[in-house]
Amino acid sequence: MTVVDMPTDAGHDVEVSLEANLSPARRIADHAATAAMVLSFAVAAVPLVMIIGYVFLKGGQVVDMAFLTEAIPNSYRRVGPGMGPAVVGTVIITAAASAMAIPLGVLGAIYLNEYGKQNRLARTIRFMADVMTGVPSVVMGVFVYVVWVLRFREQTGFAGSLALACLMLPIVIRTTEEMLRLVPDELRLASLALGARRWRTTLTVVLPAALPGITSGAMLAVARAAGETAPILLVTGLTFDTNWSLFEGNNTTLAAQIFRNASQPYEGAQLRAYGAAFTLILLVFACTIVARIISARFSTTR
Repeated sequence: MTVVDMPTDAGHDVEVSLEANLSPARRIADHAATAAMVLSFAVAAVPLVMIIGYVFLKGGQVVDMAFLTEAIPNSYRRVGPGMGPAVVGTVIITAAASAMAIPLGVLGAIYLNEYGKQNRLARTIRFMADVMTGVPSVVMGVFVYVVWVLRFREQTGFAGSLALACLMLPIVIRTTEEMLRLVPDELRLASLALGARRWRTTLTVVLPAALPGITSGAMLAVARAAGETAPILLVTGLTFDTNWSLFEGNNTTLAAQIFRNASQPYEGAQLRAYGAAFTLILLVFACTIVARIISARFSTTR
């Protein structure tokens, strides 16, 4: 079958012709719906832009290399840097949680959509994932505190990673499953018709097609984990010096430092809170850009 490309001008003329044939009532309804959508976007975007702009304005005043590398002052009254231990703690704790939750969540979603379908085990996993999605983060922190911290009698960064991984896992499972559902069954059938096994079809056909959506879901989970405070306060303890170890000693994150410093009445602590919030936004933004680049690279058909 020959496909004929329609010129851009011809397509525009067809659109104008169709709009001209609309009745006045439908034309008014169309314009009203368009205006309502634009207004809704503005209502949602304006507060977000104002918050981010205010954080950037306040936090940008204090964020420099010393702020990102020096130790946290052990007095809330002190003015000045830094947040080095919190930056390191955020990176290693969130990275460890992602390394546990994202592969497990993607594999779980593959089972649910490609193998389990609607059997009893698959329905049970979906139900538990939905339940875990609504569980407050402090409950996860208490669970890890009882199961891990009390058992080993030490608050560590790894305990924080476990709590964050529990929060990330249901998000990754549900978003990945939804993205896999959007992949047309014709692609699977074509691959199977060519003699590929189901696991190879899933790995080389289904996953690349769903990779951009999977990446978005994973970054949504990472952003939530990086911003969690309650579990970190319970299971990682507090430190003012950089700790690169996940399994030894207390640790801290930017979210925990934002909470601790913002609740103080001193100017130095509040400025550090704004700086930590500014740094956290930049970290999440940078991770999102890197993930988009990687997903675009591997989802390209070669």
